[in-house]
Amino acid sequence: MSDNGAVLDVKNVTVTYETDKGPLHTVRNVSLKIAPGEIYGLVGESGSGKTTLARAVVRYLPANGKITSGSIKLSDTDLYQLPREEVRKIWGSRVTMVHQDPNASINPSMLIGDQIAEMARIHLGMNKKQARDRAIEMLTRVRMPDPESVAKRYAHQLSGGMLQRVLIATAMSTNPEFMIMDEPTTALDVTTEAVILDLIHELMADYNTAILFITHNLGVVARLCDKIGVLYAGEIMEEGSIDEVFKKRLHPYTRGLLGCVPRVDASKKDISLSSIPGYIPRPDDLPDGCIFAPRCELVEDACEKERPPLKEIAENHFSACRRVDQLQEKIERKDELREHHEEELGDIVLEARNIKKYFPFTPGIGSLFGSKKAELKAVDDISVRMRSSFTMGIVGESGCGKTTLARCIAGIEEATSGEIELQGKLLAYSVKKRPHDTLKKIQMVFQNPDASLNPQHPAGDSVARPLILLRDMSRKEVREKVKELFKAVSLPEDYIKRLPHELSGGEKQRVAIARAFAADPALMICDEPISSLDVSVQASLMNLLTELQDSAGTSYLFISHDLSAVRHISDWIAVVYLGRLWEIGSAEDVFIPPYHPYTEALLSAIPIPDPEVKQDRIRLKGSVPSPLNIPSGCRFHTRCPRKYGKICEKEEPPWQDMEDGHRICCHIPLEELRELQGDGLLKKSSAGGGS
Repeated sequence: MSDNGAVLDVKNVTVTYETDKGPLHTVRNVSLKIAPGEIYGLVGESGSGKTTLARAVVRYLPANGKITSGSIKLSDTDLYQLPREEVRKIWGSRVTMVHQDPNASINPSMLIGDQIAEMARIHLGMNKKQARDRAIEMLTRVRMPDPESVAKRYAHQLSGGMLQRVLIATAMSTNPEFMIMDEPTTALDVTTEAVILDLIHELMADYNTAILFITHNLGVVARLCDKIGVLYAGEIMEEGSIDEVFKKRLHPYTRGLLGCVPRVDASKKDISLSSIPGYIPRPDDLPDGCIFAPRCELVEDACEKERPPLKEIAENHFSACRRVDQLQEKIERKDELREHHEEELGDIVLEARNIKKYFPFTPGIGSLFGSKKAELKAVDDISVRMRSSFTMGIVGESGCGKTTLARCIAGIEEATSGEIELQGKLLAYSVKKRPHDTLKKIQMVFQNPDASLNPQHPAGDSVARPLILLRDMSRKEVREKVKELFKAVSLPEDYIKRLPHELSGGEKQRVAIARAFAADPALMICDEPISSLDVSVQASLMNLLTELQDSAGTSYLFISHDLSAVRHISDWIAVVYLGRLWEIGSAEDVFIPPYHPYTEALLSAIPIPDPEVKQDRIRLKGSVPSPLNIPSGCRFHTRCPRKYGKICEKEEPPWQDMEDGHRICCHIPLEELRELQGDGLLKKSSAGGGS
């Protein structure tokens, strides 16, 4: 440990990349300290320099990157005075890392137990038996079900949440002093994320490891971290304890990030989300004054002439804003209120009745000798109905059938049975058998626009294609319509000629949305369209979708594991588990007790970006059962925290109706559920005034 008690002590670090255009200073004069057992949350938009700083801290920069000033100490070791060979010995022993994508970090050709044991043999000097025992011990410590069996499996045989536990077990196996976690829960659904965050918190209390936790999810930071650093364009804008920074927000950038986060107590009908205009400046084109000035709502002339230093405003609370005195006044979140209109019920756009999608499954080589074929019940009797200018949110854990349902509606997957009506016309199961005028009425926006935009064609060509194929427009009409669509999604006209690699993630998603609207659809299926984006980009895209819906009357089927986003944008919410619908109702009703026990668990797992909000802690045990082996009775009974008795194991639960179309499928009587669930899951702490 260093003289000041910190495990990690970073002082005035500047990271520089040598490029053809000269040196680029991507991180400048950053200082931070992390104590034993402390979790330091590093937040900021993509391009802020979070990962660059993390790699610099452990001397893992690419060949053209180097630290050009400052110092980094790991306990009593000056990392930048060590030879490269000595640094390599520190990697994996004193310093470890957990990445966002475990599939990129786990060797697919090695058994899980062997990979953990390898760390113990190399860094702890254990023999094979000792290392093997250590691997089982660590899998047990991360609460892996049946650790001995998991140790004998390969990565492809585990779920995403289990793989992330393997990464954590591997990282902790050497009792490291310091760990970097780079977006470790971003790709996980909300219930798995909650369990992993609980696990991290418990392990840190046991091991006293210092953690640098990189994320764009402010709710995760509020739930898990002790301190927070807000990084923007390579510089720290604000730093302090979680309670202080979230309560006082003494930098406009911090305020902007928190304003972008959807609220669970308000929807698109009430507010438009705050968003931060513009983009992070490039390292070779930084403003002369405050680097946030071009995007700041409080900017004045002096801000553009002089760059304010990071200074201590209160004890251990730092801000780099010259107008911090004004910011110290009590701050209320100011959302833009939307104008209320009397709601009119639109025409029915989509009616999907009793949709089933079963995949034939042949169980192994034994099928060659007469083994019975099984069926994987991905979607098992789901019905939904949507009107024009309406958003139906679909929520549930990974593997519950949300995307399969959407693909059946779009005709990409052929439903096994059921009926799909679009604007009163019965649709064929296969998109290939649907008439030309129907194809344009259903469009999709996917999670990853890189996978759906042609990398060799300009963005304008991608938007023009459905106009040519589905709307039979002339070349002149196409050119004018493309310009109109780019304007509608707030992209400059010159972006029409740009290739996808010249656009940011948010810009590419705007192009994907413009392309979907080009066909003038009645229904747009949005499958996790914002999950991989920064909070500021998420907010602008949700506002955009709301504005386009208001003007075009399009309906959205919005699939996401982010329940806050679903709450904001949806009119109704459908809760799906293991191929079945368990609760459906208006967004307001689904967030108010009584709710289905599965909905209750999902809501309990939402990371709220307010450390003063205390949530009831309800965690689901185990993983979603296989659709090949669905439990008897209520298929949720194997994980239900409110299991009612033997009836749950033997009989399928009935639907129970409440007011205004809100329905719950459960054996527990509604009044009893309401009494069990009380006033709800979210409670404001009585300590502190809040903002």
